[in-house]
Amino acid sequence: MYHFGGQAPAEARAPIAQPVPMGLRRIEMPQASRTDRIVGVTGSEVAYIKGARWVSPADDLYTEALENAFAARAQRVRLVGPRELTTAERSLDVDMRAFEARYDAPGAAPSAVITARAQILSREDRSVVAERTFSVSRPASENRVSAIVQAFEAATADINAQIVDWADQNAG
Repeated sequence: MYHFGGQAPAEARAPIAQPVPMGLRRIEMPQASRTDRIVGVTGSEVAYIKGARWVSPADDLYTEALENAFAARAQRVRLVGPRELTTAERSLDVDMRAFEARYDAPGAAPSAVITARAQILSREDRSVVAERTFSVSRPASENRVSAIVQAFEAATADINAQIVDWADQNAG
């Protein structure tokens, strides 16, 4: 079984001086990606990659990876967990549109493709404060599960860095 998304930061970093608390809503994934199986797409054909499984459902792993990215990288935003007493005036909504290994041809080395629409929402009036669609594609070095997992690792790190930086810029 495989994991992606890196680990939680090992060292405590300096706290954010004046953090902007932001809630993280449940991340939505395409139906086929809500499992522990790795999705492969060739043209219009969608299938799970034989023998390739995540250690947990992909949406759980992705949520953990995004939380870790905020903890390690954010300059203004501090994600507020559901069990915290702090209320957040803003929330981050991430709707994953693609989370798949995309093949140009059968048997070729695929690319890990991740596309997500992110919105920052105002709790007060439920309006959209900012919205952006992010898309990354990272090629696997070969058509082997370990190489595909490395491509997902790189794609996840890239898209999460973009989302964290964007959230920092639009936190209000």
